[in-house]
Amino acid sequence: MQQLEIQHRVTTRAAVSIADVTKVFGEGRDAVAALDHVSLDVAAGEFVCLLGASGCGKSTLLNLVAELDRPTSGTIALQTGGVGLMFQDAALFPWLTARGNVELALKLRGVPRGERAGRVDELLALVHLGDFGAKRPHELSGGMRQRVALARALAQDPDVLLMDEPFGALDAMTRDRLHDELEQLWRRTGKTVMFVTHNVREAVRLGDRVVLMASRPGRVAATFPVTIPRPRRIDSPEVATLAATITDRLRAEVSGGDHGR
Repeated sequence: MQQLEIQHRVTTRAAVSIADVTKVFGEGRDAVAALDHVSLDVAAGEFVCLLGASGCGKSTLLNLVAELDRPTSGTIALQTGGVGLMFQDAALFPWLTARGNVELALKLRGVPRGERAGRVDELLALVHLGDFGAKRPHELSGGMRQRVALARALAQDPDVLLMDEPFGALDAMTRDRLHDELEQLWRRTGKTVMFVTHNVREAVRLGDRVVLMASRPGRVAATFPVTIPRPRRIDSPEVATLAATITDRLRAEVSGGDHGR
């Protein structure tokens, strides 16, 4: 029944359309091609994981979607009400409390002061930090800081949530718990998610689709639909089997195999 729910909420309408995007840094002999003719559509409500080795352009692509940079060629179209970006480092302001960090995003969005307190309460409750609003970042665990960062991203009220290895620095137990919480939040909010990771099992655990990117320059090497019913466990046989298939393809790409050449 849960799988039917996910299929129902993912539409055929593209929230993000990436068409023939190339990104080159530098000029002349110093030019480095980070992305090479990347095309990808992400449906509204879809959870897509971008997977690949270091240097394959995953983070560069996310920055382009977030409009933090511009492609050298090609186009990126957002058919949505904006994006929220979450990094591996929580990047919280250390002098502000958890509440203050989330409220700042609301203030920058132009939410009236009288509405901000109630909205902060809702967002902190959504990420299970309702009792920790008065704490400063150094008083919170790594997992808690990432929850605050997630609440801050949601405070921007994005239709598309961009997540750049947000759990990469966390221990396995905390990461597994946050996988569950992120999936539950995604179900409740209906956000479109683009999630960057190096971890193959994490990608299979979370994604509706895993997009494997090849390196130097970055390009889409393969796409793997994930039809394993939700909720999933990262250590389940089904997740392990698909992760092994993707890992074989990833190894071929990293070692310079013939796939996608």
